[in-house]
Amino acid sequence: MTQAKGQHVSKPEFIALMAMMFATIAFSIDAMLAALPAIAADIAPGGVDQAAWIMTAFLIGMGVGTFFTGPISDAYGRKPVVYVGLAVYAVGAVLAWVAPSLELVLAARVLQGLGAAGPRVVSAAIIRDLYVGRAMASILSLTMMVFLLVPAIAPLIGALITDAFGWRAIFPAFLIFGAMIFVWFGTRMSETLALADRRPLRVGLMADAVRQMFAHPTVRLSIMVQTLMLMILFSILTMVQPIFEVSFDRAESFPLWFGAIALASGVSSLLNAAIVGRFGMRRLVTWALLAQLVVSTTFVLWMMADLPGLFAFYIFWQWGVMFQGGLTVANLNAIAMEPMGHIAGMAASVIGAVSTVLGAALASPIATLFDGTPMPLVATVLIACLLASVMMQMMRRAEVAAA
Repeated sequence: MTQAKGQHVSKPEFIALMAMMFATIAFSIDAMLAALPAIAADIAPGGVDQAAWIMTAFLIGMGVGTFFTGPISDAYGRKPVVYVGLAVYAVGAVLAWVAPSLELVLAARVLQGLGAAGPRVVSAAIIRDLYVGRAMASILSLTMMVFLLVPAIAPLIGALITDAFGWRAIFPAFLIFGAMIFVWFGTRMSETLALADRRPLRVGLMADAVRQMFAHPTVRLSIMVQTLMLMILFSILTMVQPIFEVSFDRAESFPLWFGAIALASGVSSLLNAAIVGRFGMRRLVTWALLAQLVVSTTFVLWMMADLPGLFAFYIFWQWGVMFQGGLTVANLNAIAMEPMGHIAGMAASVIGAVSTVLGAALASPIATLFDGTPMPLVATVLIACLLASVMMQMMRRAEVAAA
């Protein structure tokens, strides 16, 4: 980091703060998982599948908001966008808290997602303001490590709140979380984008930035691979609770199992931060995808043969998928951001918006394929990793040709 940009917090505090800003998304989604049966019983006559739209609505809002927050932060600075985003997030949480129907809760969740896009996108832009290359990938990995601890505990927090106070009480928890970030960020972080580096908010400049990104083969392919990785994550989020409840009759212990599995992402992010400087971002992504191809193929064959120990294999498989996330998402984000330092805010917006919106759109129909077994989810992961592996090879060839 550089003091010239006005940054005065220590590196560990910086990582923790950026992770909290990233975690706005994870906490707002994962805390609702264990509450879906209660929500379905209260306001969703279509059952848990209909209640799950509470998560989808949030992702839609976040995806839309992500398109705008980066360019606005490039024009007016990072801090104002975080403040406004957290304010909108709080309004959405309050409206969802008091909404009398599922339709109004969904509308409020879209608004909440719009607000959450602010801290999520700007945190990536701030990291790019202060770091480059493998150092940026290392910081992103450490940030992701802390951020991915949230999914490990969020379902349990949501379950405890729901059992004690009802599912609506989760929304005040979101308010408290957002207020903590607002105060911490406001008192400890200085603006990292100098006035001389700001880009006017003009449609022509924004369009030119988008053209630059998608004309760059490495950036384009990295976004496509990241989209597939997020599709995997969103598919798991929408299908994991039914799998535990219907496939394995373990609904009551689901928060504990999911928390233990999610810790794998934190472990792999820590590992990634330690070794990315030695092996490089592209190599680690490629290795992780190949390993997942082997495990997922084995699991598909295991289920087709109807072998015993299905639940144990499922836990191992999902642990592997989460571990893979820690070795891919941060690296892919760094790969895409590295050539775009001159438009970091816009780049963070486009990368986040495209990968999130397309990832959620691709995951939505997959949730309808649930047949009472993990097979549709495992097959989805297998196909996504196969496509992603092909794209990583295309990226390598493109970079060799351009060298």
